[in-house]
Amino acid sequence: MPMTIMPKSGMPPGALPMLILRVLNSGSLHGYAIAQRIHVLSSEVLAVEEGLLYPTLQKILVKGWVTADWGTSETGRKVRFYRLTPDGRKQLKAELSGYDRVTQAIQDVLRTA
Repeated sequence: MPMTIMPKSGMPPGALPMLILRVLNSGSLHGYAIAQRIHVLSSEVLAVEEGLLYPTLQKILVKGWVTADWGTSETGRKVRFYRLTPDGRKQLKAELSGYDRVTQAIQDVLRTA
């Protein structure tokens, strides 16, 4: 079984789409605000780099989990605001269910090994 290396941000591989969907569940945000919200909500443990954030946003946009509209940020810059779609809400529910299942399995091993 191959070992995976944890990114410098401390974020498990594959977790970013779920975190983005969860943050957007509260309302639309632009990319930088999404990264900042994840950072703050994780007690500054998780850092989302632009080089990972925007390709991930593009992937979930193509999948139809979010929509994007141009607008103006708090600083007056032209930015894309991302909003969760009904399909994105379904995907978030599925992602959270899978995450809970895996987390519980890991906890079971840690308690009983």
